[in-house]
Amino acid sequence: MSPVPRLAGAHYTVAVIGGGQAGLSVSHCLRERGIGHVVVEANRVGHEWRERRWDSFCLVTPNWQCNLPGHPYSGGDPDGFMVRDDIVRYLEDYVAAFRPPLVEGVSVTRLRRAPNGVFDVTTTAGEFTADQVVVATGPYHTPRIPRTAERLPAAVEQFHSSGYRNPDQLPDGGVLVVGTGQSGCQIAEDLHLAGRQVHLAVGGAPRVARFYRGRDCVAWLDEMGHYDKPIDEFDDADAVRLRVSHYVTGRDGGRDIDLRAFARDGMRLYGRLTGISGPALQFADDLKVNLDHADAVAEGIKDAIDAHIEAVGVEAPREPRYVPVWEPAEQPRALDVTEAGITSVVWSTGFTRDHRWIEIPAFDGRGYPMHWRGASNVPGLYFLGLPWQYSWGSGRFEAVGRDAEFLAGHIDASRRLADVCGTLTGAPAELASALPIG
Repeated sequence: MSPVPRLAGAHYTVAVIGGGQAGLSVSHCLRERGIGHVVVEANRVGHEWRERRWDSFCLVTPNWQCNLPGHPYSGGDPDGFMVRDDIVRYLEDYVAAFRPPLVEGVSVTRLRRAPNGVFDVTTTAGEFTADQVVVATGPYHTPRIPRTAERLPAAVEQFHSSGYRNPDQLPDGGVLVVGTGQSGCQIAEDLHLAGRQVHLAVGGAPRVARFYRGRDCVAWLDEMGHYDKPIDEFDDADAVRLRVSHYVTGRDGGRDIDLRAFARDGMRLYGRLTGISGPALQFADDLKVNLDHADAVAEGIKDAIDAHIEAVGVEAPREPRYVPVWEPAEQPRALDVTEAGITSVVWSTGFTRDHRWIEIPAFDGRGYPMHWRGASNVPGLYFLGLPWQYSWGSGRFEAVGRDAEFLAGHIDASRRLADVCGTLTGAPAELASALPIG
């Protein structure tokens, strides 16, 4: 890597805050354009993958979708799924390949904008300034656990999904997993395969088949242009950004996650968790609705794939459609954790954003950054790596590089125009930053 950049008292054309896949991607794009910058990472590259993923974690998207700028996947298993340590290695190799101006182990604690338009960046290693700033810290900042968790008996050990590592970490006994997004379903499977008695509170997340008609569903959807559809083509863009991802797994070469099959094999399923009073838990009567909804989404995706195959006239093997392997005989509304032998709970309830360190009016009433393709309403301030920032892949290895390239182009054009304006008219540099570039 290049010599560690100086922070205290320095000035940079661009400051990139966050050294994950988003920050590294925009660093590569800025370097390609000859734009001086610094990347400030609070921990070390790959931290989120190292420290917030369980031992058996793997990507749910195929390796061929790992396509960071200048660093496409080059391994021997493009249709496989990287495990946790391979993901970390992929990022470390990226750093070694282009040697970004990276400072690790330094946290940004405050970001302000001076009256002259320059950004003041306060860090644990001192203050510096920058003409433009890219916030590439992602959306997963603070683990979210509902306050009702405080009502559980003290004897029940509680973990957030970000702190779960493996079944042996938990005390002997039954485990309640709350939440059926990607993490909840995969952790429930991990525990189930280890022979633990799992109780799963099922939410409204949809699912998708791993393979259909001879190919990974991701490959079909990619060919159909599904992942390239921009957010502004949806009528309900705000709702799209809040959608929960479809659950599926890349484990052992990839397969469906079928909660009905888990239930058939001994897992206990419930509806959404609605209340806790000591050892007594209450659940909504929506288990069947949630299971049916997940199946309907998966089958709807197959319908779209069938229509695509028919429209383009490609050869693809036929296969029977999914038939539910289990139906709930009742809707369990209550559970006593003591009587059920539950000794631990894993909260797979997501994260909240924490941008309090950004003292700039760039957020809406919900605390979401106001932006267009990552260019915020504040000249010179950008965001990168947000889910559905522009397309499905914006927060993933698949398309974060395209977003990075777009922002690098915007930054470059703003910088050039600011130079021209400043030279010819003395106009403020923020004039250029306010111009979106398509």
